[in-house]
Amino acid sequence: MPHSLATYIALPGTTGEAMEHWHEVFGGELEILRYGDMPPMEGMPFTPDPRAVAHSTLVLPRGAGVIAGGDSMDDGTDYPVRGTAYSLLYTTDTPDEAQGLIQKLIDGGGATGMPFEQAPWGDWYGQVFDRFGVMWAFSCERA
Repeated sequence: MPHSLATYIALPGTTGEAMEHWHEVFGGELEILRYGDMPPMEGMPFTPDPRAVAHSTLVLPRGAGVIAGGDSMDDGTDYPVRGTAYSLLYTTDTPDEAQGLIQKLIDGGGATGMPFEQAPWGDWYGQVFDRFGVMWAFSCERA
């Protein structure tokens, strides 16, 4: 198996909803495995909600990448989702394609973080926070 890198996101009980939303926005192949779909696991240190997402993957079209994730288990640790220390960078072929994806995220309850426009370095760049608090950065080489 060749090496690969996928983004993995653990959301607080909203991973299934987020993955379905991203599937609507970007397309691709979506698989969601919930704890209730799995056989009982002896020695599990917690009893998960059977509706919670154990693991999910969204393979984006045209080999654009993979987003994987699962529901975080509430262990009292506070890891904020919305922030600017990270983002998912999605590069498109044209500015119009990026604008369309950004609009779908906004229409789905997101908000603009930085307008998508031509940047000082000549390429196109912008940011949007989706309704789950995940920051999506969009980039496109100058047309």
